[in-house]
Formats: sequence, C-alpha cells, structure tokens
Amino acid sequence: MPLKTGTSAPDFALMTKTVKGLEEVKLSANYGQKNTVLLFFPLAFTGVCTTELCDVSGGISAYDSLNAAVYAISVDSPFAQEAWAQKEGITIKILSDLNKTVTKAYDVVFPNLAGVGDTSARAAYVIDKKGTIVYAEQTPTPKDLPNFDAVKAALAKL
Repeated sequence: MPLKTGTSAPDFALMTKTVKGLEEVKLSANYGQKNTVLLFFPLAFTGVCTTELCDVSGGISAYDSLNAAVYAISVDSPFAQEAWAQKEGITIKILSDLNKTVTKAYDVVFPNLAGVGDTSARAAYVIDKKGTIVYAEQTPTPKDLPNFDAVKAALAKL
C-alpha cells in the first residue's frame, strides 16, 4: 500500500547518471519551488516500463506547465538506467534506488517480481511544494499503468 495522502513525503537523496557523471537528486530541493511527481517502476529494459517512461518523456511539457518536476525511480543501477534511457530516448530523470531504501520508505515494494527479487512496484505520487503527498497510487499489477489523468488533475489543483 502506498503512503497516504496528507502525510509528509519521506525525503531522499538518490543518484542519477548523466553525461557529466553521477549526480545526486534530493526531493527536498524542490520544496518551495516545484511540485514533484514520483513514478516508481519495476525494472529498466522491460516493455511496460519502457512504454510508461517514453510516454511521460514525450508529454513532459504538460508537467512543466503544471510546475512539476518528474522523477522515475527503480532499483536498477544508475548505469543501467542511463543505458536504457539513451537507447529508448527517455528524457526524464531516472533515479537509482539500488538499496531499495526509498521504495521501502514509500511502501511500494513488489516482492520477488518474476522470481528475480524485490523491486519497486509501479506507483505514482504527487508531492506539493511543501513536501506533502497529495496523490498516491500503486497499480494492481506491474502491467498496469498509473492513472496519469488523475496525476495531472492533482497537480492542476496545486
């Protein structure tokens, strides 16, 4: 079960890989400036995850116009994430939760996915500029996508 709306979002510092090297991304860096969308996904180089992040990357202007930063989070290494993003043309920041600390803090662990181990479940959070969760959704299965209309509607209310 994802964390409840109205609660404070657990802060984090995760790594992303860019052409300049590894970069730390802190959720709280957005506080007071931007709303944040967190998209947890199971694994890079998989079909549904590729569809999700390619679609979000292609429609990023909608999130920009709602003053929202969008971060995708998985348990993959930042190096695998970068290779996947380059191969698929994914432009949003993908953050590595290799140790699963953020996945556990947001209570979206998917146990033993396809027999390969624990991953992040597919989930979406909207966090306002104060760090409060205003939308939370975990999909019924990893094959289901979040309700992006509801995500955008939550952002539009902020």
